[in-house]
Amino acid sequence: MRTLTVEEVEPRELGGGSSCRRLSDPLGTTDLAINQYRVGPGDRLWGLHTHVDQEELYLVLEGGATLETEGGTIDLEAGEVARFAPGEFHGVRNDGESAVTLLALGAPLDTTDLRVPIPCRECGHRCTRPTVTEDGIAVLRCPDCEATSAVECPECGSEEKRAVLAEDGETVLDTCLDCGHDAVVSRF
Repeated sequence: MRTLTVEEVEPRELGGGSSCRRLSDPLGTTDLAINQYRVGPGDRLWGLHTHVDQEELYLVLEGGATLETEGGTIDLEAGEVARFAPGEFHGVRNDGESAVTLLALGAPLDTTDLRVPIPCRECGHRCTRPTVTEDGIAVLRCPDCEATSAVECPECGSEEKRAVLAEDGETVLDTCLDCGHDAVVSRF
């Protein structure tokens, strides 16, 4: 048995007032990923994504989080939990004025097939895999035809982009986190 106080684990800063404490290694888990996130007001942890080979649970500990899903958004308050099955697209953001703390649990521990709802430019496959080439270049790779496309923003060249839901809750935007440029990429 292993125990720890969450505060013993040094948080990794994610920007925007958000941070992550990775608890799996200190606890020695072999089958379960455990992360505590703090999401700053107006920030998001990541954009829409799915793990084809991992289910995830999000338990809100403090504050309120907005979950983006293929069916729109869902608001969770402290004490509420949501489960995403393998293959279900989701994202987490904080629309409130105070920080949100949540616990994310994923099984199995190591996910190897992350996808975003940005279609392949070559064959039109519904989603692509974010990956890094041997040269260290961020690209999106199609799981069907293996074609790659660049990740950088056409306006400013940043690679800090996320797939997010537009206000209509159905349109997926490819949004640059640096300059705010939005490009419509698909509809759920």
